[in-house]
Amino acid sequence: MAGGLDPTEEYDGSITVRLLDDNAGKKEIRCSSYHDAIDVVKEHQYAVTAAKIIDRDDDVVFTSADMNIDDWAVEWEHAKRRFSVTVEEYDCPYDNVACFADDLCVQCKMDKVQNQY
Repeated sequence: MAGGLDPTEEYDGSITVRLLDDNAGKKEIRCSSYHDAIDVVKEHQYAVTAAKIIDRDDDVVFTSADMNIDDWAVEWEHAKRRFSVTVEEYDCPYDNVACFADDLCVQCKMDKVQNQY
């Protein structure tokens, strides 16, 4: 990419979704990206006991038993964005983990509007 931004993430096909089922055992699906892995988890999440996303280092980065895939996907997008853009540090007074300086939670947005008047 001449004169553009370098990609913040590269895919080499080594992301794995592990589907665990009490009756059928385990099944592993190789994915070419986190987007694909998220789609696979969404597709199978109600048909299995648990679904996991495993990164290139064999670390479990998502487990459906601990978190909803939609919530995790939002957090993953925010983390990816933080790596690609310098954003000022922001500490949410409401301890909302999804609240960032460039993407405030509802309470912080309301506070911001109230403080303008």
